[in-house]
Amino acid sequence: MQPSAFIAEINYALETAFNRLAKWFEAPSSLRAYRPASGGWAIDEILEHVALTNHYLLILIEKGAAKALKNVHSLNLEAELAVRCSEPNKLKEIANPQAFAWVRPEHMEPRGLKTGPEVAAALRQQLRACQQVLTRLPNGEGVLYRTTMTVNALGKIDVYDFVHFLAKHAERHLVQIQNVAAEYSATSH
Repeated sequence: MQPSAFIAEINYALETAFNRLAKWFEAPSSLRAYRPASGGWAIDEILEHVALTNHYLLILIEKGAAKALKNVHSLNLEAELAVRCSEPNKLKEIANPQAFAWVRPEHMEPRGLKTGPEVAAALRQQLRACQQVLTRLPNGEGVLYRTTMTVNALGKIDVYDFVHFLAKHAERHLVQIQNVAAEYSATSH
């Protein structure tokens, strides 16, 4: 697959996920504050968690992008593109909350420290940051740096897959949000 094709696919996944997240800020506050019977997170908490997790993932993505661009001078881009190994099925599973157990680090748990508008603004900025990374790596340069991702045993992933991972994590929580909204609807009638 050509870099432009997988970059476009990742950008589409980002835009779709972030646009869907943004729509939840327009939902009634009673729905966003509803706590599921299971004791899980309310929608506002899920949105905060996604923004918080993105913050930490973007630190690593930005470092990876900088290292990939530095490696342009010492690695053969064409050769690395030819042997690029991505795990699309494992990445796809990231979006499915039932696919595997995932224990999040404590520092990525929502604490209610930001308002809804602050979380929404953070998510908008994070989408732009992801898209800027893709823009800085237009010719496949993102394959020139790999980092280990233990989630779902992904192993070594390149910068593009890391950005895609961030989008899939958002999709995972969109499923969770849908489930909370469905429970809210079922209990409020």
